[in-house]
Amino acid sequence: MSGLESRYSGGMDHVFDLGTLADAFPAAAKTMLVDVRLADDEAASCRLFRVYATVPAHYHSTCDEYLMVVKGRASFFIGDGAPFEASPGQLIHFTKKTVHGITILEAPLVFLAIDTPRRDPRDITFVNPADGTPDTFIRAL
Repeated sequence: MSGLESRYSGGMDHVFDLGTLADAFPAAAKTMLVDVRLADDEAASCRLFRVYATVPAHYHSTCDEYLMVVKGRASFFIGDGAPFEASPGQLIHFTKKTVHGITILEAPLVFLAIDTPRRDPRDITFVNPADGTPDTFIRAL
């Protein structure tokens, strides 16, 4: 557990204050996302991440993803479906290799993510390769 997590979980590795953790993200980032891993097991990973810029169409090859909006609002699209507004408390699910993307409507935009099985941080494929790389996509705290 990183210092950020232990600072806000009261030293317990199974209790996390998502609001406090969300407020601790930096105000700006050079990557599209910044995340902190709350659990990182082979069967699943659990992360809290903040979105700093539009996340173009992309997919993950190795895991299904569950995203819950913790703060902010976004325009979100999954596959060929119409974009929809995602707001706090909503849970979004899609399976591996499903193209999706995010546009910030209200910042800060923070998601709780559960990936099954564990998502390697470099598991990102942009539909248009010019849109980004694993290094421009996410930075871990």
